[in-house]
Amino acid sequence: MSTIDYAKAREVMVEQQIRPWDVLDPRVLDVLASVPRERFVPAALRNLAYTDIALPLGHGESMMKPVVEGRALQALELAPGDDVLEIGTGSGFLAACLGQLAREVVSIERRADLADTARANLAAQGVGNVNVITADAFSWENSRRFAAICVTGAVATIPARFVEWLQPDGRMFIVRGRSPAMEAVLVRNASGSPRIESVFETDLPYLAGAAPAPTFEL
Repeated sequence: MSTIDYAKAREVMVEQQIRPWDVLDPRVLDVLASVPRERFVPAALRNLAYTDIALPLGHGESMMKPVVEGRALQALELAPGDDVLEIGTGSGFLAACLGQLAREVVSIERRADLADTARANLAAQGVGNVNVITADAFSWENSRRFAAICVTGAVATIPARFVEWLQPDGRMFIVRGRSPAMEAVLVRNASGSPRIESVFETDLPYLAGAAPAPTFEL
């Protein structure tokens, strides 16, 4: 049985998938070239860790494609002193990347088993500045404000409560719309008034509770 050279696979992913998709921020590229994605992928899928596909995590949830993760990290323009909120921990991989780019990460995951696995994955990699909380984003009691928010599942419309968690100069990466024509956007809370910038088109599974109401066609 052949053994995959994960370091080489990581380098190829960055150079052949992520950089050609206009991810050019050197800090983001360095993080994606150094965080071992294979350690966050379910064991049975480890050989697919660096492929250009979303990987299932159970419960209908998945890890985003590496290119989408790269674009999200770049769009947030994180500074080393930023505090970040991640909505949807999943495997913990993106939280680990956010943790390298920012001061502290609070990551919420509604599935207790996914949260437990993410905590174990992060601990195994020595990531000490990510706090994974088991909670539902739509009922989570939070009074804290963050410099940046990264939402890893799609929404039909941007929830007002997410925007309220931004600092006055904060920004949020989120994917909105109806599948399959969704739009990744950056919400800037400039002077306390949200401004939305389109980043790219994509298609993600919805956050639980954030799907559009079903429409009935005759």
